[in-house]
Amino acid sequence: MDFTDLYIDGAWHKGASGERFDVINPATEQVIASVASAEIADADAALDAAQAAMKEWAAKTPRHRSEVLRKAWELMTARLEDFAHLITLENGKARTDAMGEATYAAEFFRWFAEEAVRADGMLTHAPASGARIMVQHKPAGLAVLVTPWNYPAAMGTRKIAPALAAGCAVIIKPASETPLTMLALMPLLEEAGVPKGLVNVLPSKRTGALVDHMLHDPRVRVVSFTGSTGVGRKLLHSAADQVLKPAMELGGNAPLLVFEDADLDVAVEGAMLAKMRNLGEACTAANRIYVHADVAEAFTAKFTAAMAALKVGDGTDPSVDVGPLVNADTRDKVAAFVADAVAKGAKIECGGTTPNGKGFFYPPTVMSNVSQDADCVHDEIFGPVAAIQTFTDQEDVIRRANDTEYGLVAYVFSEDMKRALQVCERLEYGMVGLNRGLVSDPAAPFGGVKQSGLGREGGHEGMLEFMETQYISASW
Repeated sequence: MDFTDLYIDGAWHKGASGERFDVINPATEQVIASVASAEIADADAALDAAQAAMKEWAAKTPRHRSEVLRKAWELMTARLEDFAHLITLENGKARTDAMGEATYAAEFFRWFAEEAVRADGMLTHAPASGARIMVQHKPAGLAVLVTPWNYPAAMGTRKIAPALAAGCAVIIKPASETPLTMLALMPLLEEAGVPKGLVNVLPSKRTGALVDHMLHDPRVRVVSFTGSTGVGRKLLHSAADQVLKPAMELGGNAPLLVFEDADLDVAVEGAMLAKMRNLGEACTAANRIYVHADVAEAFTAKFTAAMAALKVGDGTDPSVDVGPLVNADTRDKVAAFVADAVAKGAKIECGGTTPNGKGFFYPPTVMSNVSQDADCVHDEIFGPVAAIQTFTDQEDVIRRANDTEYGLVAYVFSEDMKRALQVCERLEYGMVGLNRGLVSDPAAPFGGVKQSGLGREGGHEGMLEFMETQYISASW
Protein backbone atom coordinates (compact mmCIF):
# COMPACT_ATOMS: atom_id res chain seq x y z
CA MET A 1 0.00 0.00 0.00
CA ASP A 2 1.12 3.57 -0.72
CA PHE A 3 1.09 5.31 2.66
CA THR A 4 0.44 8.85 1.45
CA ASP A 5 -3.13 9.42 2.64
CA LEU A 6 -4.48 10.60 5.97
CA TYR A 7 -4.40 8.01 8.74
CA ILE A 8 -7.60 8.20 10.80
CA ASP A 9 -9.12 5.54 13.03
CA GLY A 10 -6.70 2.88 11.81
CA ALA A 11 -7.54 3.39 8.11
CA TRP A 12 -6.25 5.40 5.15
CA HIS A 13 -8.40 8.28 3.87
CA LYS A 14 -8.13 10.58 0.85
CA GLY A 15 -9.37 13.53 2.91
CA ALA A 16 -12.58 15.52 2.85
CA SER A 17 -11.45 17.89 0.08
CA GLY A 18 -9.47 15.39 -1.97
CA GLU A 19 -6.64 17.94 -2.21
CA ARG A 20 -3.02 16.79 -2.17
CA PHE A 21 0.42 18.39 -1.97
CA ASP A 22 3.83 17.38 -3.24
CA VAL A 23 6.81 16.28 -1.16
CA ILE A 24 10.14 17.29 -2.71
CA ASN A 25 13.51 15.55 -2.50
CA PRO A 26 15.84 18.43 -1.49
CA ALA A 27 18.83 16.81 -3.20
CA THR A 28 17.20 16.56 -6.63
CA GLU A 29 14.26 19.00 -6.38
CA GLN A 30 12.10 16.20 -7.77
CA VAL A 31 8.65 15.24 -6.48
CA ILE A 32 8.85 11.97 -4.55
CA ALA A 33 5.21 11.70 -3.43
CA SER A 34 1.82 13.38 -3.42
CA VAL A 35 0.21 13.44 0.02
CA ALA A 36 -3.39 14.02 1.09
CA SER A 37 -4.02 17.40 2.73
CA ALA A 38 -6.29 17.36 5.80
CA GLU A 39 -9.17 19.78 6.32
CA ILE A 40 -11.32 20.66 9.33
CA ALA A 41 -13.71 17.75 8.65
CA ASP A 42 -10.76 15.35 8.75
CA ALA A 43 -9.63 16.81 12.05
CA ASP A 44 -13.10 16.26 13.49
CA ALA A 45 -13.05 12.64 12.34
CA ALA A 46 -9.65 12.15 13.97
CA LEU A 47 -10.86 13.75 17.20
CA ASP A 48 -13.87 11.42 17.28
CA ALA A 49 -11.67 8.38 16.70
CA ALA A 50 -9.06 9.39 19.26
CA GLN A 51 -11.60 10.15 21.97
CA ALA A 52 -13.31 6.78 21.46
CA ALA A 53 -10.02 4.85 21.47
CA MET A 54 -8.56 6.56 24.51
CA LYS A 55 -11.16 5.37 27.00
CA GLU A 56 -10.28 1.72 26.47
CA TRP A 57 -6.52 2.37 26.17
CA ALA A 58 -6.40 4.36 29.42
CA ALA A 59 -8.07 1.44 31.18
CA LYS A 60 -5.37 -0.99 30.05
CA THR A 61 -2.78 -1.96 32.63
CA PRO A 62 0.55 -0.15 32.51
CA ARG A 63 2.17 -3.48 31.68
CA HIS A 64 -0.05 -3.90 28.62
CA ARG A 65 0.87 -0.44 27.34
CA SER A 66 4.50 -1.19 28.09
CA GLU A 67 4.49 -4.39 26.02
CA VAL A 68 2.94 -2.63 23.02
CA LEU A 69 5.62 0.06 23.13
CA ARG A 70 8.34 -2.55 23.55
CA LYS A 71 7.05 -4.33 20.45
CA ALA A 72 7.11 -1.04 18.53
CA TRP A 73 10.78 -0.65 19.45
CA GLU A 74 11.58 -4.15 18.26
CA LEU A 75 9.79 -3.65 14.96
CA MET A 76 11.33 -0.27 14.25
CA THR A 77 14.80 -1.47 15.19
CA ALA A 78 14.44 -4.27 12.63
CA ARG A 79 13.56 -1.69 9.94
CA LEU A 80 16.03 1.10 10.63
CA GLU A 81 17.48 0.98 7.11
CA ASP A 82 14.06 1.52 5.55
CA PHE A 83 13.23 4.43 7.81
CA ALA A 84 16.66 5.99 7.31
CA HIS A 85 16.25 5.85 3.54
CA LEU A 86 12.86 7.52 3.72
CA ILE A 87 14.18 10.23 6.08
CA THR A 88 16.99 10.97 3.62
CA LEU A 89 14.63 11.16 0.66
CA GLU A 90 12.25 13.70 2.18
CA ASN A 91 14.58 15.60 4.52
CA GLY A 92 17.88 15.40 2.63
CA LYS A 93 20.17 14.52 5.54
CA ALA A 94 23.10 12.21 4.90
CA ARG A 95 22.62 8.48 5.38
CA THR A 96 24.71 8.38 8.57
CA ASP A 97 22.64 11.17 10.10
CA ALA A 98 19.42 9.47 9.02
CA MET A 99 20.46 6.17 10.59
CA GLY A 100 21.30 8.03 13.77
CA GLU A 101 17.86 9.63 13.81
CA ALA A 102 16.06 6.36 13.12
CA THR A 103 17.93 4.65 15.96
CA TYR A 104 17.24 7.57 18.29
CA ALA A 105 13.56 7.59 17.29
CA ALA A 106 13.12 3.88 17.98
CA GLU A 107 14.76 4.20 21.38
CA PHE A 108 11.90 6.38 22.65
CA PHE A 109 9.59 3.39 22.33
CA ARG A 110 11.92 1.27 24.46
CA TRP A 111 12.50 3.99 27.06
CA PHE A 112 8.82 4.76 27.54
CA ALA A 113 7.95 1.07 27.52
CA GLU A 114 10.01 0.98 30.70
CA GLU A 115 8.57 4.23 32.05
CA ALA A 116 4.96 3.15 31.44
CA VAL A 117 5.06 1.02 34.60
CA ARG A 118 6.66 3.76 36.73
CA ALA A 119 3.98 6.43 37.15
CA ASP A 120 4.55 6.29 40.90
CA GLY A 121 2.12 7.94 43.29
CA MET A 122 2.33 8.67 47.01
CA LEU A 123 0.52 7.83 50.24
CA THR A 124 1.29 9.81 53.37
CA HIS A 125 -0.32 11.52 56.39
CA ALA A 126 -1.29 15.18 56.48
CA PRO A 127 0.87 16.58 59.32
CA ALA A 128 -1.91 18.63 60.94
CA SER A 129 -5.16 16.77 60.28
CA GLY A 130 -3.90 13.23 60.12
CA ALA A 131 -5.86 12.59 56.92
CA ARG A 132 -4.30 10.37 54.32
CA ILE A 133 -2.84 12.20 51.34
CA MET A 134 -3.16 9.98 48.28
CA VAL A 135 -1.49 11.23 45.07
CA GLN A 136 -1.75 9.51 41.70
CA HIS A 137 -1.00 10.38 38.08
CA LYS A 138 -3.74 9.95 35.49
CA PRO A 139 -3.83 10.36 31.68
CA ALA A 140 -4.26 14.05 30.92
CA GLY A 141 -6.43 13.44 27.87
CA LEU A 142 -6.37 13.67 24.11
CA ALA A 143 -3.13 15.22 22.82
CA VAL A 144 -2.39 17.17 19.64
CA LEU A 145 1.22 16.73 18.52
CA VAL A 146 2.79 19.16 16.03
CA THR A 147 6.19 18.04 14.72
CA PRO A 148 8.91 19.75 12.65
CA TRP A 149 10.68 18.78 9.43
CA ASN A 150 14.22 18.51 10.79
CA TYR A 151 13.66 15.19 12.59
CA PRO A 152 10.69 13.58 10.82
CA ALA A 153 10.90 10.36 12.86
CA ALA A 154 12.38 11.28 16.23
CA MET A 155 10.25 14.32 17.00
CA GLY A 156 7.18 12.16 16.45
CA THR A 157 8.23 9.17 18.53
CA ARG A 158 9.51 11.46 21.29
CA LYS A 159 5.89 12.58 21.72
CA ILE A 160 3.91 9.47 20.73
CA ALA A 161 5.74 7.10 23.06
CA PRO A 162 5.22 9.03 26.33
CA ALA A 163 1.63 9.86 25.40
CA LEU A 164 0.80 6.20 24.85
CA ALA A 165 2.71 5.20 27.97
CA ALA A 166 0.60 7.68 29.96
CA GLY A 167 -2.65 6.34 28.51
CA CYS A 168 -3.44 9.14 26.06
CA ALA A 169 -4.62 9.15 22.45
CA VAL A 170 -2.89 11.42 19.93
CA ILE A 171 -3.39 13.30 16.68
CA ILE A 172 -0.16 14.14 14.87
CA LYS A 173 0.30 17.02 12.46
CA PRO A 174 3.68 16.38 10.75
CA ALA A 175 5.52 19.11 8.87
CA SER A 176 4.36 19.40 5.27
CA GLU A 177 7.97 19.16 4.04
CA THR A 178 8.43 15.72 5.64
CA PRO A 179 5.16 13.84 6.28
CA LEU A 180 6.17 10.48 4.78
CA THR A 181 8.20 9.07 7.65
CA MET A 182 5.40 9.53 10.18
CA LEU A 183 2.85 8.02 7.81
CA ALA A 184 5.15 5.03 7.24
CA LEU A 185 5.31 4.48 11.00
CA MET A 186 1.58 3.79 11.27
CA PRO A 187 1.55 0.21 9.89
CA LEU A 188 4.35 -0.60 12.32
CA LEU A 189 2.29 0.67 15.26
CA GLU A 190 -0.66 -1.40 14.08
CA GLU A 191 1.56 -4.46 14.02
CA ALA A 192 2.81 -3.64 17.52
CA GLY A 193 -0.77 -3.71 18.82
CA VAL A 194 -1.72 -0.02 18.97
CA PRO A 195 -5.55 0.06 18.78
CA LYS A 196 -7.36 1.76 15.91
CA GLY A 197 -7.99 5.43 16.52
CA LEU A 198 -5.37 5.82 19.23
CA VAL A 199 -2.82 7.38 16.87
CA ASN A 200 -3.95 9.52 13.92
CA VAL A 201 -1.82 11.41 11.37
CA LEU A 202 -3.06 14.53 9.54
CA PRO A 203 -0.64 15.99 6.98
CA SER A 204 -1.90 19.33 5.72
CA LYS A 205 -0.90 22.43 3.84
CA ARG A 206 -3.26 24.43 6.06
CA THR A 207 -1.48 23.82 9.33
CA GLY A 208 -2.50 26.98 11.15
CA ALA A 209 -6.25 26.65 10.68
CA LEU A 210 -6.22 22.89 11.25
CA VAL A 211 -4.26 22.99 14.50
CA ASP A 212 -6.13 26.02 15.81
CA HIS A 213 -9.42 24.20 15.26
CA MET A 214 -8.22 21.16 17.22
CA LEU A 215 -6.86 23.27 20.07
CA HIS A 216 -10.30 24.79 20.52
CA ASP A 217 -12.06 21.43 20.72
CA PRO A 218 -12.99 20.73 24.37
CA ARG A 219 -11.88 17.10 24.05
CA VAL A 220 -8.25 18.12 23.56
CA ARG A 221 -6.31 18.53 26.80
CA VAL A 222 -2.62 18.56 25.74
CA VAL A 223 -0.67 20.25 22.98
CA SER A 224 2.95 19.28 22.32
CA PHE A 225 4.91 21.28 19.76
CA THR A 226 8.47 21.30 18.47
CA GLY A 227 9.43 24.18 16.23
CA SER A 228 10.15 27.89 16.11
CA THR A 229 9.56 30.21 19.03
CA GLY A 230 7.34 32.43 16.87
CA VAL A 231 4.94 29.60 16.05
CA GLY A 232 5.13 28.36 19.64
CA ARG A 233 3.91 31.71 20.92
CA LYS A 234 0.88 31.54 18.60
CA LEU A 235 0.05 28.02 19.76
CA LEU A 236 0.31 29.10 23.38
CA HIS A 237 -2.22 31.84 22.69
CA SER A 238 -4.59 29.26 21.21
CA ALA A 239 -3.92 26.82 24.04
CA ALA A 240 -4.79 29.48 26.59
CA ASP A 241 -8.41 29.63 25.39
CA GLN A 242 -8.97 26.02 26.54
CA VAL A 243 -6.31 26.14 29.29
CA LEU A 244 -4.52 23.22 27.67
CA LYS A 245 -1.48 21.53 29.14
CA PRO A 246 1.38 22.73 26.88
CA ALA A 247 4.75 21.18 26.10
CA MET A 248 6.78 23.52 23.90
CA GLU A 249 10.27 22.72 22.58
CA LEU A 250 11.17 25.91 20.74
CA GLY A 251 14.13 27.71 19.20
CA GLY A 252 17.69 27.93 20.37
CA ASN A 253 20.83 30.02 20.04
CA ALA A 254 23.38 27.66 21.56
CA PRO A 255 26.74 29.02 22.70
CA LEU A 256 29.79 26.76 22.67
CA LEU A 257 32.59 27.86 25.00
CA VAL A 258 36.18 26.62 24.53
CA PHE A 259 38.43 27.61 27.43
CA GLU A 260 42.20 27.89 27.25
CA ASP A 261 42.71 24.63 29.17
CA ALA A 262 40.41 22.58 26.92
CA ASP A 263 41.66 19.47 25.15
CA LEU A 264 41.47 20.89 21.63
CA ASP A 265 40.96 17.52 19.96
CA VAL A 266 38.00 16.87 22.26
CA ALA A 267 36.72 20.41 21.69
CA VAL A 268 36.94 20.12 17.90
CA GLU A 269 35.23 16.74 17.92
CA GLY A 270 32.51 18.10 20.18
CA ALA A 271 32.10 21.25 18.12
CA MET A 272 31.77 19.21 14.93
CA LEU A 273 29.01 17.15 16.49
CA ALA A 274 27.26 20.15 18.07
CA LYS A 275 27.45 22.16 14.83
CA MET A 276 27.06 19.55 12.09
CA ARG A 277 24.71 16.94 13.53
CA ASN A 278 21.71 17.02 11.22
CA LEU A 279 23.59 19.50 9.00
CA GLY A 280 23.12 22.17 11.64
CA GLU A 281 19.35 22.05 11.10
CA ALA A 282 18.69 21.53 14.79
CA CYS A 283 17.66 23.76 17.68
CA THR A 284 20.54 22.19 19.62
CA ALA A 285 23.14 23.21 17.00
CA ALA A 286 26.06 25.30 18.22
CA ASN A 287 25.19 28.75 16.91
CA ARG A 288 27.85 30.90 18.57
CA ILE A 289 31.34 29.50 19.15
CA TYR A 290 33.40 31.41 21.72
CA VAL A 291 37.08 30.40 21.87
CA HIS A 292 39.65 31.73 24.32
CA ALA A 293 42.14 33.97 22.51
CA ASP A 294 45.09 31.85 23.67
CA VAL A 295 43.85 28.82 21.71
CA ALA A 296 41.69 30.47 19.04
CA GLU A 297 44.20 30.12 16.22
CA ALA A 298 44.90 26.44 16.92
CA PHE A 299 41.23 25.59 17.44
CA THR A 300 40.14 27.41 14.28
CA ALA A 301 42.77 25.64 12.17
CA LYS A 302 41.79 22.17 13.44
CA PHE A 303 38.08 22.87 13.22
CA THR A 304 38.34 24.34 9.71
CA ALA A 305 40.28 21.32 8.48
CA ALA A 306 37.59 19.01 9.84
CA MET A 307 34.78 21.04 8.27
CA ALA A 308 36.52 21.35 4.90
CA ALA A 309 37.04 17.56 4.76
CA LEU A 310 33.30 16.81 4.79
CA LYS A 311 31.87 15.54 1.51
CA VAL A 312 28.75 17.29 0.22
CA GLY A 313 26.20 15.53 -1.97
CA ASP A 314 23.02 13.49 -2.23
CA GLY A 315 22.45 11.91 1.16
CA THR A 316 21.55 8.55 -0.38
CA ASP A 317 25.22 8.16 -1.35
CA PRO A 318 26.80 6.40 1.68
CA SER A 319 30.08 8.26 1.15
CA VAL A 320 28.41 11.67 1.62
CA ASP A 321 28.76 13.48 4.96
CA VAL A 322 26.59 16.54 4.26
CA GLY A 323 23.33 16.49 2.33
CA PRO A 324 21.20 19.43 1.15
CA LEU A 325 19.23 21.80 3.31
CA VAL A 326 15.51 21.10 3.41
CA ASN A 327 14.37 23.75 0.93
CA ALA A 328 15.45 26.78 -1.05
CA ASP A 329 14.30 29.28 1.58
CA THR A 330 16.45 27.64 4.25
CA ARG A 331 19.49 27.58 1.96
CA ASP A 332 19.01 31.22 0.98
CA LYS A 333 18.62 32.26 4.61
CA VAL A 334 21.89 30.53 5.50
CA ALA A 335 23.65 32.24 2.60
CA ALA A 336 22.27 35.60 3.75
CA PHE A 337 23.66 35.04 7.25
CA VAL A 338 27.12 34.47 5.77
CA ALA A 339 26.92 37.52 3.49
CA ASP A 340 25.84 39.70 6.42
CA ALA A 341 28.67 38.47 8.65
CA VAL A 342 31.28 39.02 5.94
CA ALA A 343 29.97 42.53 5.31
CA LYS A 344 30.49 43.19 9.03
CA GLY A 345 34.09 41.98 9.07
CA ALA A 346 34.00 38.19 9.31
CA LYS A 347 36.67 36.12 7.57
CA ILE A 348 35.71 33.00 5.61
CA GLU A 349 37.99 30.12 6.62
CA CYS A 350 36.26 27.56 4.38
CA GLY A 351 33.06 27.29 2.35
CA GLY A 352 30.84 30.32 2.07
CA THR A 353 29.67 29.96 -1.54
CA THR A 354 26.36 28.55 -2.76
CA PRO A 355 27.05 25.89 -5.41
CA ASN A 356 25.36 25.82 -8.79
CA GLY A 357 23.07 23.05 -9.95
CA LYS A 358 20.10 21.16 -8.60
CA GLY A 359 19.52 20.63 -4.91
CA PHE A 360 19.46 22.95 -1.92
CA PHE A 361 23.12 22.50 -1.03
CA TYR A 362 25.35 24.77 1.04
CA PRO A 363 28.92 23.82 1.96
CA PRO A 364 30.26 23.47 5.51
CA THR A 365 31.42 26.98 6.33
CA VAL A 366 33.66 28.42 9.05
CA MET A 367 33.81 32.14 9.77
CA SER A 368 36.26 33.76 12.17
CA ASN A 369 36.34 37.31 13.54
CA VAL A 370 32.54 37.39 13.57
CA SER A 371 31.13 40.69 14.83
CA GLN A 372 28.72 40.82 17.72
CA ASP A 373 26.46 42.79 15.37
CA ALA A 374 26.23 39.97 12.85
CA ASP A 375 22.72 38.59 12.37
CA CYS A 376 23.90 35.00 12.87
CA VAL A 377 24.93 35.80 16.45
CA HIS A 378 21.36 36.67 17.37
CA ASP A 379 19.28 34.30 15.20
CA GLU A 380 19.39 30.56 14.58
CA ILE A 381 21.54 29.80 11.53
CA PHE A 382 19.95 26.36 11.04
CA GLY A 383 22.61 25.28 8.60
CA PRO A 384 26.27 24.18 8.25
CA VAL A 385 27.81 27.53 9.20
CA ALA A 386 30.06 28.01 12.24
CA ALA A 387 30.55 31.54 13.59
CA ILE A 388 33.66 31.92 15.77
CA GLN A 389 34.34 34.74 18.22
CA THR A 390 37.11 35.04 20.80
CA PHE A 391 37.18 35.94 24.49
CA THR A 392 39.73 36.50 27.25
CA ASP A 393 37.62 37.00 30.35
CA GLN A 394 35.41 34.31 31.93
CA GLU A 395 32.83 36.75 33.27
CA ASP A 396 32.54 38.40 29.88
CA VAL A 397 31.97 35.16 27.97
CA ILE A 398 29.32 34.00 30.45
CA ARG A 399 27.55 37.32 29.99
CA ARG A 400 27.75 37.01 26.21
CA ALA A 401 26.57 33.42 26.27
CA ASN A 402 23.52 34.37 28.33
CA ASP A 403 22.76 37.49 26.27
CA THR A 404 19.90 35.97 24.26
CA GLU A 405 16.18 35.40 24.67
CA TYR A 406 16.78 31.69 24.12
CA GLY A 407 17.89 29.11 26.65
CA LEU A 408 17.83 25.61 25.21
CA VAL A 409 21.36 24.22 25.30
CA ALA A 410 24.95 25.36 25.79
CA TYR A 411 28.29 23.59 25.45
CA VAL A 412 31.42 23.99 27.60
CA PHE A 413 34.90 22.59 26.99
CA SER A 414 37.47 22.73 29.80
CA GLU A 415 39.73 20.29 31.62
CA ASP A 416 39.32 22.20 34.90
CA MET A 417 36.22 20.47 36.28
CA LYS A 418 35.73 22.89 39.16
CA ARG A 419 35.70 25.88 36.84
CA ALA A 420 33.70 24.04 34.17
CA LEU A 421 30.90 23.05 36.55
CA GLN A 422 30.76 26.55 38.01
CA VAL A 423 30.36 27.95 34.48
CA CYS A 424 27.70 25.35 33.61
CA GLU A 425 25.63 26.33 36.64
CA ARG A 426 25.73 29.99 35.68
CA LEU A 427 24.60 29.41 32.11
CA GLU A 428 20.87 30.16 31.65
CA TYR A 429 20.06 27.03 29.68
CA GLY A 430 17.92 23.97 30.24
CA MET A 431 20.73 21.66 29.12
CA VAL A 432 24.53 21.87 29.03
CA GLY A 433 26.98 19.59 27.25
CA LEU A 434 30.22 19.45 29.22
CA ASN A 435 33.14 18.25 27.09
CA ARG A 436 30.70 16.69 24.64
CA GLY A 437 28.72 17.94 21.68
CA LEU A 438 25.61 15.81 22.12
CA VAL A 439 23.03 16.20 24.90
CA SER A 440 19.98 14.46 23.41
CA ASP A 441 19.12 11.16 25.10
CA PRO A 442 15.74 9.46 25.59
CA ALA A 443 16.61 8.91 29.25
CA ALA A 444 17.23 12.62 29.91
CA PRO A 445 14.74 15.51 30.31
CA PHE A 446 15.16 17.50 27.08
CA GLY A 447 13.99 21.11 27.15
CA GLY A 448 14.87 24.73 27.62
CA VAL A 449 14.17 27.90 29.58
CA LYS A 450 13.24 31.47 28.63
CA GLN A 451 11.96 31.65 25.02
CA SER A 452 13.15 28.12 24.26
CA GLY A 453 10.04 26.52 25.65
CA LEU A 454 8.06 24.90 28.42
CA GLY A 455 8.13 21.37 29.76
CA ARG A 456 10.46 18.46 29.09
CA GLU A 457 10.61 15.56 26.66
CA GLY A 458 12.37 12.29 27.45
CA GLY A 459 13.34 11.05 30.89
CA HIS A 460 10.64 10.39 33.48
CA GLU A 461 9.46 13.96 33.02
CA GLY A 462 8.47 13.28 29.41
CA MET A 463 5.62 10.97 30.42
CA LEU A 464 4.40 13.35 33.12
CA GLU A 465 3.77 15.98 30.42
CA PHE A 466 0.86 13.76 29.34
CA MET A 467 -0.46 13.14 32.86
CA GLU A 468 -2.35 15.11 35.48
CA THR A 469 -1.77 14.77 39.20
CA GLN A 470 -4.81 13.88 41.29
CA TYR A 471 -4.84 14.24 45.08
CA ILE A 472 -7.36 12.45 47.29
CA SER A 473 -7.73 13.42 50.94
CA ALA A 474 -9.05 10.37 52.78
CA SER A 475 -9.95 9.31 56.28
CA TRP A 476 -10.55 5.75 57.48
